[in-house]
Amino acid sequence: MAVVKQLEPSALAAVVVVAAIKRPAPAKNNALQALTSAALVLPGLVSSPVKALEVNSVDFQYSHYQEGGRDLININSGLAPIEVDTIHLRSNLSLADRIRFSFNYVQDTWSGATPVTSAPIVTGGNSPILVNTPDGVTTVGASPLITGNIALNRDLLPLSQFSSGQAAIPNTQTVEVLSTASPETRNQVDIRLGYEWDEVALDLTGGVSIERDYTSGFGGIIGRWDLNQKLTSLNAGLNYTYSNTSAILDHDATPYITKAAYIDQIELRGGSEIFHGHRQDWATNVGISQVLNKNAVLDATLSYINSSGYLGNPYKVVTAIFVDPDQIESGQEVLRGDVQALMEQRPDRRNQMAIGGKYVQYVEPLDAAVHLSYQFSHDDWGINAHIFEADWVQPLGLGWTVTPRIRYYSQNAANFYQPYLTVEQAYSQQAVDDQGREIWVDASNPDNGVEYVRDANYNLLDAQGNMVDESELNVRNKTIPFDASKLPDNFSSDHRLSGFGALSGGLSITKQFSRGIGLQASFEYYSHAGGLKLGGGGAGAYANFDYYVASAALTVDLSAAANSLSHNSHHHGSDDHQQHMHNVPAGLRFAHMMPQADSWMIGYQFMYGATGDGMRHGKNPARDLDVVQNGCSDALPCRFTPSDMNMTMSMLNIMYAPTDWLNLMLMPQFVSKSMHIRELEGRPPPSLDVHEHTGIGGHETGGVGDTLFGALVDIWNQPGHEVHMGLMFSAPTGAVDLEFRRIARTDGGLIHFGMQLGSGTWDFLPSVTYNGMYADWSWGAQLSGTVRMQEENRSGYRLGNIFQATTWGNYNITPWLSASLRGVYTWQDSIHGDYNGFNAGAGPMDYPDNYGGSFWDVGFGLTARVVKGDLVGNSVSFEWLQPAGDDFKGYQLARDGALSVTWNFSF
Repeated sequence: MAVVKQLEPSALAAVVVVAAIKRPAPAKNNALQALTSAALVLPGLVSSPVKALEVNSVDFQYSHYQEGGRDLININSGLAPIEVDTIHLRSNLSLADRIRFSFNYVQDTWSGATPVTSAPIVTGGNSPILVNTPDGVTTVGASPLITGNIALNRDLLPLSQFSSGQAAIPNTQTVEVLSTASPETRNQVDIRLGYEWDEVALDLTGGVSIERDYTSGFGGIIGRWDLNQKLTSLNAGLNYTYSNTSAILDHDATPYITKAAYIDQIELRGGSEIFHGHRQDWATNVGISQVLNKNAVLDATLSYINSSGYLGNPYKVVTAIFVDPDQIESGQEVLRGDVQALMEQRPDRRNQMAIGGKYVQYVEPLDAAVHLSYQFSHDDWGINAHIFEADWVQPLGLGWTVTPRIRYYSQNAANFYQPYLTVEQAYSQQAVDDQGREIWVDASNPDNGVEYVRDANYNLLDAQGNMVDESELNVRNKTIPFDASKLPDNFSSDHRLSGFGALSGGLSITKQFSRGIGLQASFEYYSHAGGLKLGGGGAGAYANFDYYVASAALTVDLSAAANSLSHNSHHHGSDDHQQHMHNVPAGLRFAHMMPQADSWMIGYQFMYGATGDGMRHGKNPARDLDVVQNGCSDALPCRFTPSDMNMTMSMLNIMYAPTDWLNLMLMPQFVSKSMHIRELEGRPPPSLDVHEHTGIGGHETGGVGDTLFGALVDIWNQPGHEVHMGLMFSAPTGAVDLEFRRIARTDGGLIHFGMQLGSGTWDFLPSVTYNGMYADWSWGAQLSGTVRMQEENRSGYRLGNIFQATTWGNYNITPWLSASLRGVYTWQDSIHGDYNGFNAGAGPMDYPDNYGGSFWDVGFGLTARVVKGDLVGNSVSFEWLQPAGDDFKGYQLARDGALSVTWNFSF
């Protein structure tokens, strides 16, 4: 079951959207500057836009969303709650005097258990999965399956149990039924291009959001008109989004889910059922901002969204209890309920409106600002929502600002929300002919039109009344399914459509440094409960849970930093060195240093690596049969092999030079990986007690990787030549114990070595780098390595050591553009040790000997630099590494190449 990627309305903006750093106004500025220095994110069905970054600013943020455990009523499922790791990169740049460009990139990884339905507790949802171990019977998880039979009284209330033929008292407790998944990653990119006149501004926006089962593209136009000497501003926007769902339905649960309502939207491919759905959204908003006086600002907004198409969630089901009316009419006291799972059915249209206001008041005696906001939204699904929020922005001096906040969200339930359905009809019944005889069909081909009947002696007869020899047939009862027209038109048990309230409190702390650098740390804790609904009457306690959002952000004002660079240029050596410092190929780390004391560099690196051109052994292609026989172990031959694997890595690079011979570096990393696998030809037959990959679904992992830190030390420096040493370390912040979700009742175990997020060990990364330069040419060479400083990580293994040698040359085509050519040799040892926990050993990717080798690459790169203006000091580099020779240890996927994109800003 894939993770349901929907958060609370009151948390969504906090997880995905980066709030602007709240910069306190200097004491000499007027109160209006303090009022406009903070951004307010309004949560809810329609969110107000975040205040834009200052022009020529870049913002990085990492956020972590974490839900608490659900109350499963005396069941310990062992399922980890939902958590989301998010990175967000934003930039807002001035391309010319009146032209503005903004770029946003968001990557988030979701994992953990999520509710798929709610059901009476007597249906057995979340029932423990028990396995026999040497220490006895152990609970290893919980089952999300809810089909079966329960007892009901004549009022159709669930009964707890049978006793001597009579039912016990009614048990109406409801519980959320959970399912879990391996991690999934979403990537979103959007841009904004605008032009400003004296009193009018116009922006065009567009972007895409991509994940394994959902893609969307969007675009829009936004306008602003300043009036009354810019004391009044009118704004309006129009946005269109087209989305496509291609959801691989859970192969464990899909045999038990009734999908008749969407049968035309389900494709059978590669052993999987794939649900397809499309939707489109039109959104528009208008607003006004009015400066009331030097100490107060008032904003008002009106928004409208029209949505059409598939608006449901393909992973959500509704528990339905079918009761045959014949039982009710029979007068019996205890009735049998047939429990089934139906795909939820939401309306295919939705209209939402929201109106909101925000008031900001500068409190002059305290040099602070208070933000008060309210928003009301209504839709034709019957949901009315209220959002109240208050912030207090308090500068503390020396660049510090603290902002406590409180939020309250409340909504009533959608008119089609039900925790579960009780349906007064049989789920299915025996088909009979006009004489009341049972009808039977050929089980191997039930739709061929051939039918049989049973006579009074239970003999099987054909259409002509002749007796049939059943020994030559495979027949089964013909059944008549339930009448879907007797169900409600729409139904959902998604708790996000229930009545509830969410109360949260949080705190942000901001520090503004010189040279335009700002840091922010925020924490917000939420409580979601039906009892918090405004006016009462919310969902039961079964849907209550808590969660928190923690984030850290770094903001760089490029203009301020560039001004400090120009004002202090006489302290910063030659322009030639600054220029050549940015000519290092994008895929190379630790290759340049800043030789001037009190220099900074902020950078971001994105790396993408792909493999997938067939399996290799040594320098040669490997046949499937070779992999089966030699790629795993004698006791357990390989059954699967990767068909492709992709990796992306985002890294923030912060460098500071306290002296002219020493640079300090901090480089946190965020990693995502994906892999598809295929069955090997000639593999052994499947086994019931072995984890089997089924269908076309792949695996994804993602989150925080290992964190690099250390120093670069200048050891020789002459005009045109420089040698420095890198003394870097890697802290094991990336996970090495990620597991597959269970397949039915079979343990998936630890995921493949190459899909873990870090090394799990403290590592030493030494390097020696030479840089040379003359006129428009620059060149260099580097020897580097990775030495694992521990024998094993917490999962029982350690990755192999690495040695790399590289050399490159670079030529300045123009003062702002250069091209590079690089050669790389890499040697990596195989993995030492093995997992100390269960690993299914399904293919070569699960065996330590199938990692490492010797590799040759050729790199082609371009670097663009800003050489003057407000953005001086910025550079962007690209490099493609093309494999030129491989000698793999064991059996591995062939390498397809790697792309590196690096942005650096030195000041």
